[in-house]
Amino acid sequence: MRREITGFSNPTVKLLKSLRDKKHRKREGLFLAEGLRLLTDARACGRLPQMLVMATARDPHPLLDALEADVLASGGEVIVTSADILSKITGKDNPQGVAGVFAEFDTSLDRLDRSSAKIWLVAQALRDPGNLGTMLRTGDAVGAGGLILIDDCADPFSVEAVRASMGAVFTQGLAQAGWDDFLTWLRAGEGQLVAASLREAVPYRGAPYAAPCFVMVGNESRGLPEDYELACDLRVTMPMKGRADSLNAAVAAAVLAYEVLASLEG
Repeated sequence: MRREITGFSNPTVKLLKSLRDKKHRKREGLFLAEGLRLLTDARACGRLPQMLVMATARDPHPLLDALEADVLASGGEVIVTSADILSKITGKDNPQGVAGVFAEFDTSLDRLDRSSAKIWLVAQALRDPGNLGTMLRTGDAVGAGGLILIDDCADPFSVEAVRASMGAVFTQGLAQAGWDDFLTWLRAGEGQLVAASLREAVPYRGAPYAAPCFVMVGNESRGLPEDYELACDLRVTMPMKGRADSLNAAVAAAVLAYEVLASLEG
């Protein structure tokens, strides 16, 4: 179905706007993704939005035409509205002319196939949605199987995290679990748990990485709890040549992931 919305008070506009809030996303089981490139990546991964929202003043594009046709063919809804209303929905002053509403994914550990990739990323208590999205993007770049979120992390389906992932939220496996559940799942099969640490750590270059390797980083300000680090199979350290005593969590994950990739493929 295709329809036009012209009023800010329309119930659909209110629903879509509410998806910027975690409470409402969880209640509806839906999340927003913005931009043609991101929606095209989702389509390439076999994920179509349940609802496609397009601004009337958008630039024409064959990929957008194809996306609209697929959404309609799948029984989805296409909504045409003003750029101002779309901006109100996304919370962004200059929306990219198109947004999609997707059903949230199953994020249970059991749906992950650890044998499908040599590298997996793990984040514990990561609070910044930008860092979370960046880790998803890094995972896509290194061919990781996905990102496992441990304990109380930022919402991976927030507009900010989805935007920062640059489409990787659709290409990467995604799971959420408490520490005890994750460790039980990990130890039930093959998997080396690696963390950047200062506790009895070896240099990150040349360390004995083994696939599947689960690269874990901790909270941006506190790092990993001591007992989490001690549960790792391997702890590695990265040199700090300047005055900084640590790297940003997402940056540390990227540096370490590329070193693991080089080791496993070397």
